[in-house]
Amino acid sequence: MRVLTVITAIMAIYATFLVMRHNMHMFQLNGYKNDEHIRWLGKNIRQQWLLVFGAALGLVRLFFAPVFLDILILLTLFMDIWDYRALRRLNNKKKLVFTPRVKRMMAVIILLSAAVPAAVFMFWGIRPLNGVFMMVTALQALLVIGANIINHPLETMISRHYINDARRILRSMPSLKVIGVTGSYGKTSVKYYLETLLKARYDVLVTPGNFNTPLGITRTIREHMKPSHEIFICEMGARRVKEIKEICDLFPPDEGVITAVGPQYLETFHSIENIVDTKFELADAVRGRGNIFLNGDNDIIREKAALYPGAVLYGTSEDIKGYRAKDISLSNLGTEFTVVTPDNEEERFRMKLIGAHNVINVLGAIAVANMNGIPLKELKIPVRRIESVEHRMQIRDQGNITLIDDAYNSNPAGSKAAVETLAMFEGIRILITPGMVELGEKEEEYNYKFGTYAAEHCDYIILVGEKHTRPIAEGIRSRSFPEGKLKVFERLEDALSHAYGIKDEGHKYILLENDLPDNY
Repeated sequence: MRVLTVITAIMAIYATFLVMRHNMHMFQLNGYKNDEHIRWLGKNIRQQWLLVFGAALGLVRLFFAPVFLDILILLTLFMDIWDYRALRRLNNKKKLVFTPRVKRMMAVIILLSAAVPAAVFMFWGIRPLNGVFMMVTALQALLVIGANIINHPLETMISRHYINDARRILRSMPSLKVIGVTGSYGKTSVKYYLETLLKARYDVLVTPGNFNTPLGITRTIREHMKPSHEIFICEMGARRVKEIKEICDLFPPDEGVITAVGPQYLETFHSIENIVDTKFELADAVRGRGNIFLNGDNDIIREKAALYPGAVLYGTSEDIKGYRAKDISLSNLGTEFTVVTPDNEEERFRMKLIGAHNVINVLGAIAVANMNGIPLKELKIPVRRIESVEHRMQIRDQGNITLIDDAYNSNPAGSKAAVETLAMFEGIRILITPGMVELGEKEEEYNYKFGTYAAEHCDYIILVGEKHTRPIAEGIRSRSFPEGKLKVFERLEDALSHAYGIKDEGHKYILLENDLPDNY
């Protein structure tokens, strides 16, 4: 009995670590939000069904001690180890980052996981321990939530200290101009494009990567802000109502750019109206302080712009009174377009980027730079220097194959624009996609529409993940797309292999549209 208990304890420790690590990884991807993690657990219960079985098995073992139950527990722990080692190999797109917060949470989880068996042993002896070990392993998916709740006061205190220090740094630089950039999509691209253009004249700091939350912005200021900086370009992200306002209250912007408003993160925003109100919290913050730049090609923004009479609009529509792009031409080498300013000044630009939506994003950056004193002529060379942002319509030439990597965070408007851009190339046009997520109740509808767009613009379509892409396939078939040119694979690697193996003559253009994160 004791030997069996020791063996169970050793296996349970290893299994517990693997289960804890996996769920901590998912918790991090879910933004450390309890409600989002609970929702994720509900959606992915089949992925971790062994934990449900293990919890029930452990509960029964607390009251009954036949040997076959102990053997069954050992087998279940062995299966847990096998499954979670496999999940760790699969979930490698964005690895678990062992931040100080993660380390503090894991310390609490380990203490709780050790304290329960210790307490049971002290009061009830060795008899129920096998069941306790099994239950501790099985409950790791919930213990991350418990640890987050326990640590909440400490995390709040630590965050407040760091944020106050970042605010102090900003107050010490009264001449610094803060430019906020937000939008349902396009904000990261515009941020980097704007950095390239403004660096032609100013000393610029930009929030790196996806550092678009209060703590990400705080970290950027504390670690990278220097007295010499003249402009701080601050990307502002949000998944819930009032989150842009929170950032603006902490780090007041002098100017702002709203790149687009559309259906994204509907699971947390719940409605388009909430998304609109949240994005325009940036416009409210800069009202009376400086310019707000709005994408006039976005119907939702254009309708809302009437409430902001001083706004600077940019886009391709002929009736836009702000900055307008016209005479757009696309080639394998990039895109050319002419910019017309509100004063009817014109200048021809050339860039390496492709896609009409990239023209709009670069135009927005040109508008901001020009309004900040940089003449159009001086912006021509910086525009040529603009590089593709990683995984956002990024072109990679591979001999007779051109890979167009648009794998980051696809959305309804962006996916439509991407396949329309693909259609502009002369050659074999191949789409690879797992579809779109985080669109709430509208997810199936938007994926179906995406399928109809894809069928009209692509020669071959390869879907990744049969279950999730079913609405896309239905949309594709509704347009009588050739069945032999539609394939479904479970892994991206297999989809790419099939695409490379297509034997039609001509140059292949392969569009990677979206790549689902590990928690999908």
